[in-house]
Amino acid sequence: MSKEKVSRISISLPESLLEGLDKMVNQRGFESRSQAICDMINLQINEYRAKQGNTVMTGTVNLVYDHSVAGLQKRLHDLQFEYLDEVISSLNVNLTHTNTLSIILIQGPADRLHEIADKMITSRGVVYGRLLLNSDIIPPIHPLPPSI
Repeated sequence: MSKEKVSRISISLPESLLEGLDKMVNQRGFESRSQAICDMINLQINEYRAKQGNTVMTGTVNLVYDHSVAGLQKRLHDLQFEYLDEVISSLNVNLTHTNTLSIILIQGPADRLHEIADKMITSRGVVYGRLLLNSDIIPPIHPLPPSI
């Protein structure tokens, strides 16, 4: 795999912002300012793409829910089945006697992924929920035949 061509740019920053950048570079362990700025730009581009309705993205819906709430586990399972084309996989881990962590891997158009996450996160009994999207996508998975 060949390296991507790199372009050099110049930016001007207020001294206080530069000091903050240098502090973050050191504390987080970036090799250089350039690496840190690339990381920040990638994050902003990813967030921008996540707001674009038809951009295909990959992500996770991260939920912590009270599994003692009647019908909640079935509702979350039914939603995953309802969005079978977008839901790739899920992992559930029992955290306490009542709370479960669920991580649901999804891929599809950004607006559809927001719709799925909103339905899950707003379900009664969900303690915490968050959608995390990434502009990279999973290699194509063979689709189910139409008759199934």
